Amino acid sequence: MPNGSSTEAETGNGNGNGHTNGHGNGHDPAAVRRHPALFRAVARRRNPRLRRTDITVTDERTVRRAVKAAALGNAMEWFDFGIYSYLAVTLGDVFFPSGDDTVRLLSSLATFAVAFLVRPLGGMFFGPLGDRVGRKRVLALTMVLMASGTFAIGLIPSYAAIGFWSPVLLICFRMLQGFSTGGEYGGAATFIAEYAPDKRRGYFGSFLECGTLAGYIGAAGLVTAMTSALGGAAMTDWGWRIPFLVAGPLGLVGLYLRLRLEDTPAFQKLAEEEPGGGGTELKQIFTTQWARLLLCVVLAGAYGITDYMLLSYMPTYLTDQLGYDDTHGLLILIATMALLMTVITCVGRLSDRVGRKPLLMAGMGGFVVLSAPAFLLLKQGGLAAVLGGMLMLGLPLVCLLGTMSAALPALFPTPVRYGSLAIGYNLSTSLFGGTTPLVITALIHATGSDMTPAVYTAGAALVGMVAVAFMRETARRPLEGSPPAVATREEAEEIVTSQSPDPKF
Repeated sequence: MPNGSSTEAETGNGNGNGHTNGHGNGHDPAAVRRHPALFRAVARRRNPRLRRTDITVTDERTVRRAVKAAALGNAMEWFDFGIYSYLAVTLGDVFFPSGDDTVRLLSSLATFAVAFLVRPLGGMFFGPLGDRVGRKRVLALTMVLMASGTFAIGLIPSYAAIGFWSPVLLICFRMLQGFSTGGEYGGAATFIAEYAPDKRRGYFGSFLECGTLAGYIGAAGLVTAMTSALGGAAMTDWGWRIPFLVAGPLGLVGLYLRLRLEDTPAFQKLAEEEPGGGGTELKQIFTTQWARLLLCVVLAGAYGITDYMLLSYMPTYLTDQLGYDDTHGLLILIATMALLMTVITCVGRLSDRVGRKPLLMAGMGGFVVLSAPAFLLLKQGGLAAVLGGMLMLGLPLVCLLGTMSAALPALFPTPVRYGSLAIGYNLSTSLFGGTTPLVITALIHATGSDMTPAVYTAGAALVGMVAVAFMRETARRPLEGSPPAVATREEAEEIVTSQSPDPKF
């Protein structure tokens, strides 16, 4: 079984069927020069040419159904987390009564961060499981658990009703959310990446982040509408429960869509070759994939900080630091996210043409350059200034949103892709992404400067640029450990013909 430690240079085309010339495989260069025909024959035997049957020809309708099922689950994940972040002030009043507004808000945000502390545990459990039993089964399970945790939060009695047990129950259900979410993004990104044709993986992968924005928009829209209709007192009294209770029906819809699909072609082929399934022991992932895990953690960390800063923390920043009206701040954020949704698939398509690295570098560099000017604009107040500042942060973010879902799965080989990505992504999100609102709020309180978010974001993006420089380009190439995936039979025949004047079909 592949251990995932090979690189594209060793496998040629990234799927284990590449061609080597004998050099770099432990052979004596002098012997290779003396017996070139012999070593070419050995290389052909070890790395046979691709046949037409080795190449996966994707079905457009099936790919779109797979993308829809994965993206809906991602939308629900961020709907759940978006609700909590947008209701952070209200939930602080409900579950953490205190005379100090800052302490109450920090308590609420700390509970928000608790879910992220258990996400790596969820990734370590669900990720390797997905490599053994299949992506589809695990994604269905995470959907059920995530919806159940969110729904249960809407049923918790307030602190006034049951006292100490109220925040305890909230923390428990937040941990259930976090544990189940640990298997969600890695599985959904893997699911789409393994279904999509190689030349369109960026385009289809970008729909996963469309789900992210759709979830945030749904959460922000629902909270804004309810706050406007009910008022602050009613929202604190009972209205806050409704957004959480909506997660139940949404979870059933997502479960139905996921159960209708077959598992990915890449996993099915792996299961045929290895009846016991892919995957490996957790210890082996850390020992054989440590360099790629480190790269994934840094990339996802920079991405998570910039993402959570804008999409989760910004409403709290506008309200608590700048004194902006709750409803107006959310409406501006909704408008910003809706605009990003209109261009995110274009960014994904562009990444298929020019590569992942240029767009990731542009996004990280954009945050380094634009974070300070954007927050200076936000501090000016007024609709135009706030909207301008949000868009300045949104433009570099969309470069990451439209590219990362295709770039991260391609870091790892098929037999350990789900597990490695789930561990790396969730470890990073736990350490950096989910703690962003709490860290920024604490830093502002400690320093007294409302420009702290700009410094924190720019610093994270600068580290991200270094990580992008070290990653290899994967656009338009087969996933490592999987056969090429193409959209038409003609493309498959072209690949085979390019290898040999007398191809075998």
